[in-house]
Amino acid sequence: MRKITVSDYTLREMGESGSSRLLFREKLAIALAIDRYGADVIELPRVRNPKEDLIVCKTIAQSVRFSSVALPVGDTADDVKTAADCIRNALRPRLIVSLPVSTVQMEYMYRLKAPKMLDKIREMVGAARALCEDVEFEALDATRCELSYLVQACTAAKESGATSVSLSDNAGIMLPEEFASVIKELKKEVSLAVVAKVSDKISLAVADALSALQAGASGVKVAVSGSEALNIDAFSEAVKIKGDVLGISTNLKLTEIHSDIESLLKKIKGKDEAEEFFVPAGAAVFLDAESTIQQVGEAVKSLGYDLSDEDLGKVFEALQRLCEQKSSIGNKELDAIIASTAMQVPATFKLKSYIGTMSNKVNSVTNVILERDGEKLSGTGTGGGPIDSAFMAIEQCIGHHYELDDFQIQAVTEGKESLGSALVRLRSNGKLYSGNGLSSDICGASIRAYINALNKIAYEESQR
Repeated sequence: MRKITVSDYTLREMGESGSSRLLFREKLAIALAIDRYGADVIELPRVRNPKEDLIVCKTIAQSVRFSSVALPVGDTADDVKTAADCIRNALRPRLIVSLPVSTVQMEYMYRLKAPKMLDKIREMVGAARALCEDVEFEALDATRCELSYLVQACTAAKESGATSVSLSDNAGIMLPEEFASVIKELKKEVSLAVVAKVSDKISLAVADALSALQAGASGVKVAVSGSEALNIDAFSEAVKIKGDVLGISTNLKLTEIHSDIESLLKKIKGKDEAEEFFVPAGAAVFLDAESTIQQVGEAVKSLGYDLSDEDLGKVFEALQRLCEQKSSIGNKELDAIIASTAMQVPATFKLKSYIGTMSNKVNSVTNVILERDGEKLSGTGTGGGPIDSAFMAIEQCIGHHYELDDFQIQAVTEGKESLGSALVRLRSNGKLYSGNGLSSDICGASIRAYINALNKIAYEESQR
C-alpha cells in the first residue's frame, strides 16, 4: 500500500482570490482544523502585507502540530527572505516557488521567453533552498506546456535544490488519461516527488487526481472550498472506496474531515457582509491600497470614531494616497489620517500665545491665551510636566474638562531642529474627536493638537 501526501490549499486560495477576507482567529481556526484532519501540508497565501501577514503566518506556523506549513515565495530574493522568516518556526517549513511554464503565461505574466524563465526558476529555487530544506517548484499552467519544456523546467528546479514539483492544471482542460500521461512522461525524466493540482472546471477533479496517482504521482492538492478545486470531502470518499483497489492510502482522518468540514464551510461561506468586514475594538488595523471603503469604515469604528459618510470618504481618499508610499497602514497612521482629514471645521478657538516653565524640582506651570470671537481667554495650569500643565491651562480658558482618550507624540523629521507631531483624542458625550498639531516645539504641537480637537467639539455642539 503506497502512502500519498495531501496538500490543503484552502487558506492560500481564499487569500489570493480575495473571495473572502477572514479574521485572524478564523484563519488560525481553519489551519488547526486542517491539521487535525491529517493533511500533510497546509499552504498559506503569499505575503503581501508584511506587518499583518508576518504575525498571521508565524502564529499558524507555531500552532500547527502535525502538518508541514508551506508558503509561496513571491517574485524576488527579498520576497524569499520574507517568506522564510514567516515560517521559520514551523515544525516542517516549506517554501513554494510558483512560476508559469506555458508560453502564454510566461509572456503575459512575466514578459519572459522560455530560456529566461529557466534562469528565473534556477534563481528563485536556489534562493529558497538557501533558506529552507524543503522547496517545492510549482509549475503553473503545466497542462498547456510542451512536455519537453516542462521536463527542462522541472530539471532546472531539481538542479537548483527543489525537493518536489507540482503540476497545476490552471486551464482545467485535462481528461484523466491525459493528466496521467503527463505524469508518467515526467516521472521518466525527473526523479522528484510529483504532486498533482487538478481542476474541477469540467467536473473531473476526482477522476484526474486518481489517474495521476495511478500514473505515479506522490500526492495531490485539495481544498475545503472552491468551485474549481479538488474538494477534500469528495477526494477522501474516493480514497475510502477505491484506495485498496488502487493500492494507495493517506493520513486523512475521515471522521475528523466530516465533522470539521461543515464548520469550516460555515466559516468560509456563511459569513454575512457585516461580519466579513468586522474589526474588533482594540484590534490591530492593517489596511492597504486594495482595502475597500467598507473595510476602512470598520477600521475607523474599531478605533472609536463615528464619522459621517463625507468624512469617511475623505479618510479613504487620504489613505489611498498614503498607500502609494507605504505598503500598509496601521492604527497610528489611520489615527493621524482621521485627525488631519476628517471633520475639518472653522476655528472657534485660536491660539494666541503660550508660555511655561519646566523643572525637576517643582511642578510645571503654563499660561495659555486663546481667542474666541475676538475675546481673549487666559488660563494658567499646573501639572507634572509642561504638556500636562498646558492642557490644564486650556481647560481653564474654556471652563470645561474633556476626557483625554489618547495622546501621541513623534518626530517627523530628523536632527536637533526636527518637527514634532502630536495627536490628541478627546471624548465628549461618548464620541471621539481627534486633532493633530505640528511644531518644532513638541509642547506647541501638543497644544495645537488639543485645540484642533476642541474646535471639532465646539463646531458640532454649535450645530446641535
